[in-house]
Amino acid sequence: MSVNYGSKRIVVGAHYGLRDWLSQRITGALMALFTIILLAQLVFSRGPIGYDLWAGIFAAQWMKVLTFSVIVALLYHVWVGMRDVWMDYVQPVAIRLVLQVFTIVWLVGCAGWAIQVLWKI
Repeated sequence: MSVNYGSKRIVVGAHYGLRDWLSQRITGALMALFTIILLAQLVFSRGPIGYDLWAGIFAAQWMKVLTFSVIVALLYHVWVGMRDVWMDYVQPVAIRLVLQVFTIVWLVGCAGWAIQVLWKI
């Protein structure tokens, strides 16, 4: 005789669990590493911290690429988090869709702004 305990669980949602959890950890680690590199450059620099120092730090092409990679990681990190918030707490599908589209448009705008700042387009 087979005995089932508890109610049958109805599974709903997009099932992004492990992938999203891992992407949040990886993007978070990349942002932490970038912060450590940036702080090390500031701590070990000479002279006053002003525009010239900041411009010098971000003048190297490798730093621009690293910074843009971190910005992309940050945008993806935000997207995963906000998408999960919208899916978990906003029940009307139409409102959830509007909020998700707004989030995507806002993040794409932030990416465009970051490109302009880093490469002065």
